[in-house]
Amino acid sequence: MKKHLHKFESTLWLVIKFVLYFLLLLTFIIVLGKENIGLTRLSRTMGITVLVFAVVGLLLLSVYGTYDVGRRKSRPIIYSLSLAVVCTDLVAYLQVMIMRANTDIHEFRFRGVELLAVAMLIQILIIIVFTYAGNWLFFTIHEPEKCCVVTSCQESLDTIAYAICRFKKQYKIASVVDYRCEDIEPYIEAAETVFMYDIPSERRLMIMRLCYKHKVNVYFNPYLEDIMEVNAKHYVLDDIYLFNKNVKTLTMEQRIIKRLLDIFLSLVLAILSSPFWLCGAIAVKLYDGGPVFFKQKRATIHGREFEVYKLRTMKVNVENYSAQKDDDRITKPGAFLRRTRIDELPQLLNVLKGDMTFVGPRPEMLKNVKNYTAELPEFRYRLRVKAGLTGYAQIAGKYNTTPRDKLIMDMMYIEQFSVLRDIQLILQTAVVLLKSDSTEAFGKKKDSGYIFIPAENTKKK
Repeated sequence: MKKHLHKFESTLWLVIKFVLYFLLLLTFIIVLGKENIGLTRLSRTMGITVLVFAVVGLLLLSVYGTYDVGRRKSRPIIYSLSLAVVCTDLVAYLQVMIMRANTDIHEFRFRGVELLAVAMLIQILIIIVFTYAGNWLFFTIHEPEKCCVVTSCQESLDTIAYAICRFKKQYKIASVVDYRCEDIEPYIEAAETVFMYDIPSERRLMIMRLCYKHKVNVYFNPYLEDIMEVNAKHYVLDDIYLFNKNVKTLTMEQRIIKRLLDIFLSLVLAILSSPFWLCGAIAVKLYDGGPVFFKQKRATIHGREFEVYKLRTMKVNVENYSAQKDDDRITKPGAFLRRTRIDELPQLLNVLKGDMTFVGPRPEMLKNVKNYTAELPEFRYRLRVKAGLTGYAQIAGKYNTTPRDKLIMDMMYIEQFSVLRDIQLILQTAVVLLKSDSTEAFGKKKDSGYIFIPAENTKKK
């Protein structure tokens, strides 16, 4: 049975995706059609609504993520699809109300808001059912991939193996190998997937060629030169095929547009979020009577220092260092403010002043910048742009993501910068609020349960 499913698997998932998206559209049409007759029959209203729903839906799916079962866990897929469909519903609903006002020659009014809420609820239930059923079907068809982990030390092994083990249905670690092992090819050949982590680039090249030779999937963490390569353009000089990477800062036009976007968004969001500021400030003040705001020097573009503003989440007069797991410095209101990211709303003032931008690398403490740069000299390159309120590292990473992995994410953002990319990341920030592990503090040891055996010990045995 599995063999037959494998042959037609791509068609199967295409049909399932079509059915899912069609049901989401059909739900909107049927439920809203109780209040809007134009949606229940072939008409201009129905045609335009279907077109708007399809176009906006596809755009938002490209922002938040598609129905990619087997690649992601169920909850992230549910969050992504739910955000996409809710935003699509709002746009389609607004379009229907505008057309209704024009057709019936009435003044513009929001009608059937309760029906919109019902449609959204039904759609989210459909997404939940399809997501869990889809992942169940995917892992019924596919066994976990047999993996070989190639790394350099126990600490690196714990980091990558811990991440792999969080996806037990996708991957199963079958072997762990020191990259210095001379007889590494049999391990590569026996695996379905190879994970390389913290390996020198020259050795990694050899292992990648072995993976290509034996048709084995391969994952590896990139270095700065990899980021340059992946963002390079293809160029043919006479009859010589080359990669061309222009290393430049933002153009004047990009800086102007980015600054105008910062001013507009910080003003709008500061006004819209003011009730949260007020409630958070009252909670902080009532808890211990201390100051409401917390100020700390951080580093932004070219290493320039500035004071970042946050709602205070820790006790008064405590030592200042990065938050740890079960940190007793954090107050009860502070724990909630940190978990919901409300404590970071005052940074909108930093954006408005020009110290920060809306999208960019996280503003690090001066002490951390010094320590990280000493360990990773290329860490200074992330200071080529302003520090940001949100960004790729803040969305895809966690609070305790390693400095090296944060650096890679920040450099990918810097090298791929565009205004459209900024807008996409701003929209994706909503997903962070739904992630339970996004504010996971430092101090949580990543113990994989696997033991790293150096190459010299393997050779002796």
